[in-house]
Amino acid sequence: MTRLPLKFAFRYLFARKSYNVINMISGIGVAGMSIGTAALIIILSVFNGFNRLVSDSLAHAKADLVVRPATGKVFTPDSALFSGVLADERVVRLSSVLEEQVFVSYEGRQSLARVRGLDQAAQEESPLQEHIVDGKWVFQLGELNYGVAGAGLAYSLGLSPRFITPLEIFYPSRTKQVNLANPAATLRSAKLRLGGVISVNSDLDARLMLVPIGLMRELLEYETEVSSLDIWTAPGTADAVQQDLTRSLGPGFRVLDRVQQDESLFRMMRYEKLAIFLILIFIVLLVAFNIYSSLRMLVIEKREDSGTLRAMGAPEALLRRIFLWEGWLISLLGTVIGLVLGITLVWAQQRFGLVSMPGNFIVSAYPVVLKASDILWTVLGVSSVGFLMAFLPSRNV
Repeated sequence: MTRLPLKFAFRYLFARKSYNVINMISGIGVAGMSIGTAALIIILSVFNGFNRLVSDSLAHAKADLVVRPATGKVFTPDSALFSGVLADERVVRLSSVLEEQVFVSYEGRQSLARVRGLDQAAQEESPLQEHIVDGKWVFQLGELNYGVAGAGLAYSLGLSPRFITPLEIFYPSRTKQVNLANPAATLRSAKLRLGGVISVNSDLDARLMLVPIGLMRELLEYETEVSSLDIWTAPGTADAVQQDLTRSLGPGFRVLDRVQQDESLFRMMRYEKLAIFLILIFIVLLVAFNIYSSLRMLVIEKREDSGTLRAMGAPEALLRRIFLWEGWLISLLGTVIGLVLGITLVWAQQRFGLVSMPGNFIVSAYPVVLKASDILWTVLGVSSVGFLMAFLPSRNV
C-alpha cells in the first residue's frame, strides 16, 4: 500500500496527458528547477573560488598563528612564558612585530598607514618578499632605514624606490601632554627611504608599510615591547599548536588563526554567500509555481480516476499522496538534471577555464571550487521548495 501512490505518480508523470498544456507547464517546471539548481551550484562554486583566492593571498601576508595581548596594545615577551614556543618541533618560525597606525607624509602628500615593524627573522624570511613588484626587499643599508610599502599606498603618496627623498612617519608622543596651542609639538617623527613596493591584495596594498622594528620602537617610545608574535607552523599542525598555546599562555593572551585574524572579512564573505543562496532559492520558488499550476490541472484531469479509486475503497489520504508524489517527482527530476548540469559546468571551468576573467587579474579564468556542503544545501533547498509546491495543491484533491 505504501508503494501504490508512488506507482500512480510515476504513471501520471510519464503518461501522455489529455491536454498538451499540462505537459508544457510540467516541462517548464522541470526546466526551471534544473536551471535554478545548476545556477546555485555554479554561483556558490564561484564564491568558493574567490574565497580561496582571498585566503591564499592572506596566507602570504598573515602568519599561521598570531599571539596578541587580551587587553592593551603591546606586551613584553616573557622568556619563561614563551620559551616552549620555539622548542616546539611543530613551530617553524617565530618573529616579533610592533604594529600601529601612523601618519605618513611625502613631499606634501599625506596618508594614514598601517606600519608593521619587523624583527630580523621576519625581514629575512617573510613570504611577503615574494610579492615585490618594484625595488628591493631591503630594510637597512648602513645607518639608513628603509621601508617596503604596498602598491596602493606608494601610488597615493607618489613614492618610488628610485627617489632618494625620504618620507616621514608621525605618531603622537605617549609621554608628553598634548599642547592645545601647538599640537604638532607632541608629534614624534622618523625618516626612512622606500626600498621596495609589494602587491598582495587591494586592501593591504592601500595601507600597509613594513619597516624595521627598531625604528618603530623609537617612534612609539618602546624598548622591548611588541604588539604580536607571528608563528608559522608545520603543515597541518596549526590547530593543535593553537590549542596548546591557548592553554599554556592563559587568559592574558589571545592566539588567533588566519580566519580569526580577519574575522570581519570572512564573516562578510559568509553573509554574502548566504544572501546569494537565499536570493536564488527565492527565484527557484517563483519558478516552482509552474509545478503548482500543472498539478492543479492534473488533479482536474484525473477526477474520473480519483472517483474510480474511491469506488474501489481508496482513502482520501491515498489520493493526496499520489498527487503529492507527482508534484515532488517533477521537482526531483529538475533537481537531478540541474545537479548534473551544474557539476559538469563547474568541472569544465576548473579543467578548461571556459569563462575568462576580464582585465588584468591574478587568474586568467573565473575560479571555482565545488564543495559537498553546497551540493547538500542546494538539494535540500530546492527539494523543500518542490515539496511545498506539491503539498499545497494535493490538499485540494
